[in-house]
Formats: sequence, structure tokens, C-alpha cells
Amino acid sequence: MSSVVFCTTCKNRAQHLRQTLPQNLADNPRSKFVVLNYNTEDDLLEYLFSEHGDVIKAGRLVVYSNLIQPRFRMAHAKNMAHRLGILEGGEILVNLDADNLTGPGFEDFITESFADNQAVFLWANMIKGILPRGISGRIAVTRKAFLKVGGYDEKFDGWGHDDKDFNLRLRAAGYEGLEIPPMFLSGVRHNDKIRFKEYPHLRQAPDDYFAPVSKGSVKRAIVNNGDFGCGVVYRNAGFTDPIYLNKLPTKIFGIGMHKTATTSLHHALEILGYDSWHWTSAHAAKAIWQEMNTNGYSPTLDWCQAACDLPIPRLYQQLDATYPGSKFILTLRDEQNWLDAVRRHFDPAHNQLRAGWDSDPFTNRIHHLTYGREDFDAPTFLARYRRHNENVRDYFRHRPEDLLVMHMKNAGWSRLCEFLDVPIPEGVDYPRANGGKTA
Repeated sequence: MSSVVFCTTCKNRAQHLRQTLPQNLADNPRSKFVVLNYNTEDDLLEYLFSEHGDVIKAGRLVVYSNLIQPRFRMAHAKNMAHRLGILEGGEILVNLDADNLTGPGFEDFITESFADNQAVFLWANMIKGILPRGISGRIAVTRKAFLKVGGYDEKFDGWGHDDKDFNLRLRAAGYEGLEIPPMFLSGVRHNDKIRFKEYPHLRQAPDDYFAPVSKGSVKRAIVNNGDFGCGVVYRNAGFTDPIYLNKLPTKIFGIGMHKTATTSLHHALEILGYDSWHWTSAHAAKAIWQEMNTNGYSPTLDWCQAACDLPIPRLYQQLDATYPGSKFILTLRDEQNWLDAVRRHFDPAHNQLRAGWDSDPFTNRIHHLTYGREDFDAPTFLARYRRHNENVRDYFRHRPEDLLVMHMKNAGWSRLCEFLDVPIPEGVDYPRANGGKTA
């Protein structure tokens, strides 16, 4: 894995960056640094462009400015900085507070930690009396992990909770936390006076506000419903070309019936950088079905950013309620071609896996739930296919921005990427799985 980006937010902390940034740049020579000016009132920009102009010109240091925030909102600022780190090509995002020092070789430790296992994150275990309090916000995550869980929870209005909550939600999503060695955890020591300067309202906060976030208080891995780190920023010294960080989809669900190019859609979403689920096994499909119908949410789906194929089409209304802010894609196919594909799917002579369905109760069960029967019958299947497509369109009739109807014969990058607000991948054809016969 490559492209480590250190993400630093700064509002009236130029005094700390003067002490930390030069050393951090020297100690991590192969990494990129993003500094977010969060409507600062000090001489931050003057310092950065006068003292680090060459590094900015070389592209190792990128300065973004958000000029409209009346006060510091830590979780929002961190989310914005991390999204900007992604824009700068970051695959591993490191939250680095302005008062933190990394020590030499920290970037090497990061890349080695993620080299063989991306299902991890790095965190700082603050040892009282030994390590400075300011290092507790040090967390390194993959780009995909950050996006999957929705970043830092922006319900937190001050400092002290957002990082602990982020840590616990990453664990809830299935990531393993690896402790950062103390040799990489140092910083500028200071009292809470400067913190309260940005949060004067917290001086009268109730005592339980600063109580630690407990594992039991974290019920769900995903927060913010796609609305995190949003706003307008300007890159480096140019303040005439705004960059808009818009809302992101919480999840992307392909809700077309099976055999409507769901495999092609699955591969297309993977090419676009999303971790996508597509019937990996009856066991996984059963887990999603039971989790959604028992708990109202699915830890299995929390692990991915997108999903399609059964049982997803059967669950679209529950998924919409559980993962608000998601995008839905209804894939279609010419009816006769679809019937032919499904007939082959149910025929043991064409589908080698068909023989195992009888010993795998959930496969037969989901087919019965979908079609009312476990064996192929063209009139019944066609009626259910038409009813499903009509119901989906009716459900989203007042929300056209949340549903893309994509017919197999004209499926392609243009409409999909426009719908998801992502760039069209260069030099890559839209996938046509299974030769376009049984996708």
C-alpha cells in the first residue's frame, strides 16, 4: 500500500505548527502533508507560504483553506482534512494534530503495518504521566476504512470524544487496532487554556461531557449518513477556484433482480474504488438477511461500501431506513433475455452449483421469498420481476436523485459515474461479466 498523507487541522495553532511541521516534514520525507486552515485568525498562511514555499511548490505540503467556519468544530475539521487527503491521493490517512511530533521513521512504521493487512488501524494509547495528552488523537486508517464508517462523528461538538468514538467504531466494523509505539508519540505540551479558547461554551459543560466514551455506548459502526467533512475549500494560494466537498453516499445498493448484470455492476463499483459485496456464499447472504430482519442493521454490510445481488433487492426498503443517505441502482434486462438467463441458472445442466441448493436451505428459501416457489416457472418469475421493478420505481418516485435505473443494454460509466459524482476511470471499459450472458 502506498501514499501516506498526514492530515492536520489548524485554527489559531500556528504557534504549534512552527514547532512541529518542519521536523515532521524532515522525519517523513516520502509522505505528503495536508494542512487545513480552518478559518484561522493568526498568521498561519503567512508562515506556511513564507517558510515552506518550496515544499508547497514541490507538492509535499498542500494547504487548504475553509474560510466560513465561525468556530472550530473538531470532528468536521478532521473529516474535511481527511477527505482532502483522499483528493491528494492518500491511501493511508493519518490524523496528526498541530501540536504532535511523529519522530523519525514513523512513515516506515505506518507502511509496514498496513503492508500485509489492510483490516487494521493504528492508534495512540495515551499513558498518563509519560506521554503528552495531545497525542491521543493520533489515528491512521486506510482510505476505505475512513469512508466506510463515515469518518469522525460530527455530533461531537468539542474535543476529547471524537477520536475515542472513531476508534471504537472502527473496531465495531471489524478492524483491528494496533498500538503506535511511544517512540513515535511526542508533542508540544500545553494546558487546556488554548483548547477552551476555541470551545468557550464547554467551560460550563456538564461533568459527564468529558466522561470517557465506553465500548457499550457504540452501537453502530457507521455515522453521519454521508454528510461529513462537507464544505467549500481553496487549494494553496488560489482563492478564486472553490473546491466543493459534497455529501457522499452512505452505501451503494444494487437492487435489480439477479441476472440483470449485477455481477457487472459489482465489478464496476470495485473499479471505482468501493469495497463491494456480491453473493460470496449462501452463508454470507443468510447473515445479511438475518441481521437486517433481526437487528435492523447488518454488521456484514458495515464491512463493505456497496452490495448487490440477492438478498439485497429484497431488502431495499429496510436498507434505506437503516442506511439513510444511500444510493440505489435498479439494473434491468430485456424480459426474454432475463427469463432465459434465470432458466439456465435454475437448470442443473447449465449451473453446476444448482445441485447444492437442496442441501443449502437458505438458497432455496431466498428464491421462495423472491418468487413464491423454488423451481423455475416462467409466468410466475416474470410477474415477480415486473412487480419488483414497478415497486422500486414507485418507492423512489419522489426521490429521483437516490435511484439510478440502468438497463443492461446501455449500462456504462457515464450515467453511473454521474449518479455517484465520481470521475470516469480512464482507459478502462465498463465490465461485461460472464460474457454478457448470465451477468
